[in-house]
Amino acid sequence: MSDDSGRKNLRMPEEGEVFAEVTDMLGANRVQVRCADGTERTARIPGRMQKRIWIREGDVVLVEPWDWQDEKADVAWRYEKAEADQLREEGHIE
Repeated sequence: MSDDSGRKNLRMPEEGEVFAEVTDMLGANRVQVRCADGTERTARIPGRMQKRIWIREGDVVLVEPWDWQDEKADVAWRYEKAEADQLREEGHIE
């Protein structure tokens, strides 16, 4: 998965997904996120991620905004701290 420079091939946003940073934990499997497109959204952590992947404030995640309600989204992926640092170095996120 990685080459000599230590760079990992990270999961990049697919169609309809955007980078986001978790700004607040709301409880009930929901988090407040600030998306790369500048929108604040309430994101839902799907059942397949609950209790397997722990999401905390400040984590970088991929979210998929809902078509019918733009202020809401689903969390699709969470990046480890090292992966988030790599995304910042490469200029994908601020």
